[in-house]
Amino acid sequence: MLTTKTEMPNTEAGKAETGRPALWAFLVATFFGIGTLGPAPGTWGSAAAILIWAGVGSSIKPGLQASVLATMAAIAVAIGIPAATRVARASGKKDPGFVVIDEVAGQWITLLFAPVTWKTLLAGFILFRGFDILKPPPVRQLERLPQGTGIVVDDVAAGLYALVVMRLVLHFGLL
Repeated sequence: MLTTKTEMPNTEAGKAETGRPALWAFLVATFFGIGTLGPAPGTWGSAAAILIWAGVGSSIKPGLQASVLATMAAIAVAIGIPAATRVARASGKKDPGFVVIDEVAGQWITLLFAPVTWKTLLAGFILFRGFDILKPPPVRQLERLPQGTGIVVDDVAAGLYALVVMRLVLHFGLL
């Protein structure tokens, strides 16, 4: 399933292309294979993002956590879009379920500015998964963007919704 092929030929609008994605694209898009777990690969991707942030976030000073997490989310988006594009083209699917880098980015966005505690991690997980599944406007509409952009950006938007709710929960001392 994996190759070192680095370029996928362009396809005509509306036509899918099947084949093997570049190894880097597969590893990034599936978040190092997490997306191949089932059932519910998106939930596994979110859980992996939570666990990674729990480890990283608890090992750095609270004053640096938001910048580090924002950088991690930005990197996930920046390399996730081209990786998701290549994997989607190779699979012949518009939004393959095993592509979970979008869940990773959205989950990390949700946790921006939240302290690293089991309560905030659990609340962030539930909030993000809820918004990712329900896809309130304009999240669902963002899926229509082309290729990897649509795959990733709708989860970024779900993460932003969850971030707003998380900030409100923390502001009002509900955790």
